[in-house]
Amino acid sequence: MATLETAAAEPIIVERRGGVGVVTFNNPARHNAMSLAMWRGAAEAIGAFADDDAVRCVVFTGAGDKAFVAGADISKFESERSSVEHIEIYNQAVSTYHKTVQSLMKPTIARIDGYCIGGGLAIALDCDIRVASDDARFAVPAAKLGIGYAFEGVRRLYDIVGPQFVAEIFYTARQFDAEEARIMGLVNRVVPKAELDDAVWPLAERIAGNAPLSIAAVKHCLMELAKPQRDWDVEAVNRTVAKCFDSADYKEGRTAFMEKRKPNFSGS
Repeated sequence: MATLETAAAEPIIVERRGGVGVVTFNNPARHNAMSLAMWRGAAEAIGAFADDDAVRCVVFTGAGDKAFVAGADISKFESERSSVEHIEIYNQAVSTYHKTVQSLMKPTIARIDGYCIGGGLAIALDCDIRVASDDARFAVPAAKLGIGYAFEGVRRLYDIVGPQFVAEIFYTARQFDAEEARIMGLVNRVVPKAELDDAVWPLAERIAGNAPLSIAAVKHCLMELAKPQRDWDVEAVNRTVAKCFDSADYKEGRTAFMEKRKPNFSGS
């Protein structure tokens, strides 16, 4: 798949491959462990993709073949988390990143190869779809480090795997292999390491080729469902759905079906 646009500046690599935006966490020497600059750079990249109508799907991946993201970069703690003020700045960057991804009205895919630990798992959980290589490893080691895990992070995992697996993941703090993650429902599918790209990129391209307004309507619904029911804005979702039926893409989809050709959706 050809890369049309690339901006390869450390510590985040940002690409646009056709209709697919790609965010690569680029710290392979430390298994892509996250620094303050990485949280900020990734949030900035996602914000840019949100405003780019040419990007219809976003893939998150890690540099190299050893890790997706293996938590926080401990080597940066002395400079980035050595005081209350620094910790607040760091935590704000992490919060901004997660809110930016969770509010993105475009489909997201986590391409998980190797370690997906702690904050890396939180990054993967933000995504709509998670595809893992068969050598992927998952863990939340908070109980090994004496760390308290915030309510929102526990709730997000709870919504995906349920209380029994949340308990096992947090209580044991052990690493789970890719097959265990699949059984839990933590990932959509597991493929041989050599076949990971063959699974992820065609999936992303297929999504990018579908009607953006239709996908946005479903994404909006999923975002509302992630909230407590009392906070649902069903009317807002219904307005997003109504846009589909008042769009040029709705006509294009019907016409392409009748003409037995691939539709060319414009997002309008």
